[in-house]
Amino acid sequence: MNRPARQSGPGELKRHLGVFDAVVIGLGSMIGAGIFAALAPAASAGGSGLLVGLALAAVVAYCNATSSARLAARYPQSGGTYVYGRERLGEFWGYLAGWGFVVGKTASCAAMALTVGSYVWPAQAHAVAVAAVVALTAVNYVGVQKAAWLTRAVVAVVLAVLAAVVTACLTSSAADTGHWAVGTDAGWHGVLQAGGLLFFAFAGYARIATLGEEVRDPARTIPRAISVALGITLVVYTVVALAVLAMLSPDALAGTSTPLADAVRAAGVPGLVPVVRVGASVAAIGSLLALILGVSRTTLAMARDRHLPHVLAAVHPGSQVPHRAEIAVGAVVAVLAAFADVRGAIGFSSFGVLAYYAVANAAAWNLTPAEGRPPRIVPVLGTAGCLVLAFALPATSVLWGTVVIALGAAVYGARRMLPRS
Repeated sequence: MNRPARQSGPGELKRHLGVFDAVVIGLGSMIGAGIFAALAPAASAGGSGLLVGLALAAVVAYCNATSSARLAARYPQSGGTYVYGRERLGEFWGYLAGWGFVVGKTASCAAMALTVGSYVWPAQAHAVAVAAVVALTAVNYVGVQKAAWLTRAVVAVVLAVLAAVVTACLTSSAADTGHWAVGTDAGWHGVLQAGGLLFFAFAGYARIATLGEEVRDPARTIPRAISVALGITLVVYTVVALAVLAMLSPDALAGTSTPLADAVRAAGVPGLVPVVRVGASVAAIGSLLALILGVSRTTLAMARDRHLPHVLAAVHPGSQVPHRAEIAVGAVVAVLAAFADVRGAIGFSSFGVLAYYAVANAAAWNLTPAEGRPPRIVPVLGTAGCLVLAFALPATSVLWGTVVIALGAAVYGARRMLPRS
């Protein structure tokens, strides 16, 4: 099972990205999704235990990131945990991880597209969402270097907006740090559910791993980029969550669809609200850009192994991107964005991605010390944390997530039983 990493050759992707670009792509995936999409539903689930849920999500994310970084350095190929599971655990587990990632992150794409629509033109949110998907698929089609430059601009804008929000909230005379205290309303199940929903926001470092075939010096670049991107995101999430809670009680936060805009309004800076709306739109665009990038690379890897239609395995000779996979992913996301619900998409996505990372941690357990195996406690905590958070999600998300994962396993089993041509 321990096959060597795929070498460069015909049909392979070109290595364009350094540490900085890889970090920026990870930040573009995480920061936009977390702050503007998952904070309010997590408050609804966890109440005053929101910050505890954030800490749980961070611990699980750290374990997953560490396992993923060690595996990505060993197997610097497109596909991420799909490749790691296949190489370390066997073909079925790699396939199941890839299936969970593709379906979960396709739902994430729809959620981010709808976030763009709700901020840009609420009355036509679905139409704007579809237009955003089409436009960003076109950006990815022309090449990953151009996508990285756009993501760099997005991250700069979002961090500037978040800094303005934090400053306005924490310097306001109306700030109430008593909202940070954990009250009796914070039950363990609610806190775990909040952690599962907030994990949706931390999964962006997977974009770095799935781009492994396009990163220069992957054994050095990927672990560094994942660690730096996750560390920056943890700091940003914590500071922004504290700032928003200083202005809005957990109940008020749970009841709003625009928490950062409401927070600056409560801080007495209503002129900042339009800036926050623009920042939210830009953040969601950055997340959507990186998500489409990552899903298309896993689709490419699965198509190479014929777990998805082999026609999707083509790499464009000019732009050096998996153009057919990107078009296919963009088309599916556009259809979902025309009909999906944002909060439902977040829960479903979290379930699929947590299943994906459970496989990643199990694969990291099988590394040898010479291959860079992390301390044993890391994959153990990571696997257990993924499973606990996944099954603590809202019942509908757990039900549909289980059905879709089981369907993927059934398809795999049926294909194995059929005679090969």
